[in-house]
Amino acid sequence: MKEKAMWLLLLPLAVGVAATQTDYLPFKMAVPGLCALILLWAYQGQSAYRLDVTAIVLAFVFSLVGDYFLSNKSGNEIYFVVGIGMYFVAHLGYLAYAWRNGRVHRVVLGVLLLGYLIYYFVSLNPAIDDAVLSGAVLLYLLISCLALATAAGMTLPAEQKWLYVFGIAMVVLSDTAISFNEFLGVRTFNWLILPTYYLAHLTVSLSLLRRRQELAWQPAA
Repeated sequence: MKEKAMWLLLLPLAVGVAATQTDYLPFKMAVPGLCALILLWAYQGQSAYRLDVTAIVLAFVFSLVGDYFLSNKSGNEIYFVVGIGMYFVAHLGYLAYAWRNGRVHRVVLGVLLLGYLIYYFVSLNPAIDDAVLSGAVLLYLLISCLALATAAGMTLPAEQKWLYVFGIAMVVLSDTAISFNEFLGVRTFNWLILPTYYLAHLTVSLSLLRRRQELAWQPAA
């Protein structure tokens, strides 16, 4: 039954564990891919939620493509910029879902922008020689803050909301660890990059599957 589709998340969970142990690209790309397929299957016939689900599925698909480019960059700056671009579009999907189900939490947005803009101007910008890459990083930082702040302003039931907020926060944490590694040469937090990234996909998916489950429990009109 589709209301029990959340159990299917054990599959991307297992693949994510394998990816962290092997760094095998097909495993890495399979996590967002499997989550997208599970959501598409679970929401079949729920046309009222088509735009919501499409936003998240597209976010997962663009994350998948971003995984390919970043995993194959090997010092190629173009691949890195394209990868950032793919993740930027993924954040637009996360933002669209949250915006359709709430509003921007201005206090959270202010706190995030204060912290991350200080981090960018004090640490990141001086460390990035290429102006185009530095601009791309700044835009990515801004959309990340907006996506997380909008998630915090969602009006969904508490469990669904906070699973989603946690998921987006894990994306931001993973990206922050990547920035430490790529631009500052700080590898202390590298162990966080993949686990938080996969946890993000799983908890965002779980949020939507809990929503689907509650729909299934609603009595017919």
